[in-house]
Amino acid sequence: MSNSTYDKNEMGVQNNPVVSRQVKTRLPRYYRYLKELLDAGIYRISSGKLAKMMALTASQIRQDLNYFGCFGQQGYGYNVKYLFAQISEILGVNDKLTAVIIGVGNLGRAMAQSNIFLSRGINLIALFDKSEELIGKEISGKCIYDIENLEAFMKDHHVDVAVLTLTSSQAQPMAKRLESAGVRGIWNFTNVEIPKMKSVSVMNVYMGDSLMQLCFDIRQQTSDENE
Repeated sequence: MSNSTYDKNEMGVQNNPVVSRQVKTRLPRYYRYLKELLDAGIYRISSGKLAKMMALTASQIRQDLNYFGCFGQQGYGYNVKYLFAQISEILGVNDKLTAVIIGVGNLGRAMAQSNIFLSRGINLIALFDKSEELIGKEISGKCIYDIENLEAFMKDHHVDVAVLTLTSSQAQPMAKRLESAGVRGIWNFTNVEIPKMKSVSVMNVYMGDSLMQLCFDIRQQTSDENE
């Protein structure tokens, strides 16, 4: 038996380490910055340079990554391609997850037309709405189905993630329907918080919060300038 707290799988990533919310928040940033480095043809980077890019400290980066394994080499830094592959594994990019969008309003339509799913290894397979004007149409090659047929669709198609872009009043009932139908995760944009569920992971997104954080920063900046 290994002396480490968590055994490593074949990819060299430690299985299911308990990490803080802050680390979980930073992991997608590592993925994004490493992808940008690869696109720029940069295949080796020090923790110091990566930290400068991400406005972190080198020790913070090393501490974050050490939750999952030892990916760097003293005197060399990080192999960008290898580290990107490991972060992709940690984030489940290679798991071939599937997703559906529920609610084809402006936000749902914009997400369906974007590259946000494909670029993260997720296959968007369908959209759902209740509008008769939308049912049967396609957006970026994805069919819009009647929301009444959601459970029947999920019996025939494996769905990992449901993206909620419908009205706030429909959020809770829809979450319960999705849980009963076997969805594994809900990405919720309804501005109504869906509480923690027993068998479904939930990510509640409040886009207005980041705007208010920006307003706070501007206010703080203004206060500093007036001192």
